[in-house]
Amino acid sequence: MDFDWRPEEAEFRHDLKTFLEAELPEDFDAFSLEPPEQKKFSKAFAAKLAERRWLTPAWPREYGGLEQSAWQQLILSEEMVAHGEPRTAQYMCVNWVGPALILAGTEEQKQYHLQRISRGDVVWCQGFSEPGAGSDLAALRTKATWDGSEYVISGEKIWTSYADTADYCFLLARTDPEASKHNGISIFLVPTDAPGVTISEIPSIFAPGTFNQCVFDDVRAPESWRLGPDSGGWPIIRKLLVNERVGVARFRRASSTLDHVAKAALEAGLLDDPIICEAVAKAQAACDAARVLIYRVVDERAKGQAPDLTAYVYRVATIRAEKAVYEAALQVEGSGGLLKGSYGAAQFGHALASGVATGTLEMQLNLIARDVIGAAPR
Repeated sequence: MDFDWRPEEAEFRHDLKTFLEAELPEDFDAFSLEPPEQKKFSKAFAAKLAERRWLTPAWPREYGGLEQSAWQQLILSEEMVAHGEPRTAQYMCVNWVGPALILAGTEEQKQYHLQRISRGDVVWCQGFSEPGAGSDLAALRTKATWDGSEYVISGEKIWTSYADTADYCFLLARTDPEASKHNGISIFLVPTDAPGVTISEIPSIFAPGTFNQCVFDDVRAPESWRLGPDSGGWPIIRKLLVNERVGVARFRRASSTLDHVAKAALEAGLLDDPIICEAVAKAQAACDAARVLIYRVVDERAKGQAPDLTAYVYRVATIRAEKAVYEAALQVEGSGGLLKGSYGAAQFGHALASGVATGTLEMQLNLIARDVIGAAPR
C-alpha cells in the first residue's frame, strides 16, 4: 500500500488550505454563530467554493462537480473541519442529499435541486428521527397516504438540525403500512414553507437552533416531490447512510482540539503528571485509530467496494476519540474545563453529539455484530 499522497491530491490540499487561510479568521468556528448569521455566512462562503467547483468536487461535471476521487473528497472534509467547518449545513447537502438525487432522482429533480446545491444557495435538513424512531430509523410512523393525485403527509420529526433555517427537508415517510418494517418507506423532498409544515425549536444545552421539531399536518405533496420509487426508499437510505457516517472528518477536529489541550498542559508544566500524560496519550491514540479507519473506508470506496462494516467500525472509533479528547481536556483544565470558552466545554458538545448523531454507539455496535455474526432472518 502506498501511504503517500499523489501529486494532484497534495496540490489540491495546498490550494484549499491557502484559500481557507485567506478567507477565514484564525480559530474560526462556524458553529459558534447564531443560526441566522450562520446561514448567511455559510451561503456566502459556499458561493466562493462553488466558483471553484470545490463545494461539490466529487460530483459529475454536469452537476457542478470536478469528478474528483474519494481521496480528494476526504481532503476537502479534513481541511474544512480543521478550519471550523465554514460550510455548516452545506456538508449535508454535498455528502448525501446530492448523491441521493444523483442516484435516484428524475431528470427534472436533478436539474433543479443539484444546480442549487452545487451553487451553495440552498439549505437542507434531515427528516429522519421521530419520538419513537431514533436509532431504530425503520420504526418511523410519519405516513404519506396517496389521495388520488398527491400524497398527504402527517407526522412528527424531532432533533432536526438546521430545520429552522432550511429551505427543504429530506423526509422519510411510510407509504405502505402493511409492508415489513424496512419496506414501505418513501423519500420526499419537502419545501419547509409548504402549507402544514410547522417548525419549532427544542430547547437544549447546545447553541440555539441545534435541535428542532418538525410537524407535518396533512401536507399535500405532489408525486414530483417523491425521490425514487414508491415504498422503495430504504435501499437508497441504507446506501447513503454510509456517506453520512463518514462524511465529516470528526477525528480531524478532535485531534486539533487535543493539540490545543496538549499545548496548554505543556505551558502549565503538567506533562510531568502521569495521569495527565496517560489521558493525552490515550486521546491521541484514539484519534490516530479513527484516522486509520476512515482512510480504510475511503480506500474501499475508491476501489468501488461498499464499506458498510468498515464505516460502522470507524464511527465507533470516532465516538471513542471524541470522548477521549473530552476526558483529556478535563484532566488538563480541571474544573475550569466546565466553563464556557474552555476546551473541555467546547469538546463536551461534540463528544455528546458524536455518540448520538447518525445512530448511537450501541446501534453501531449492533450493526457490527450483525455483519460479523450474521443477521437473524426477518
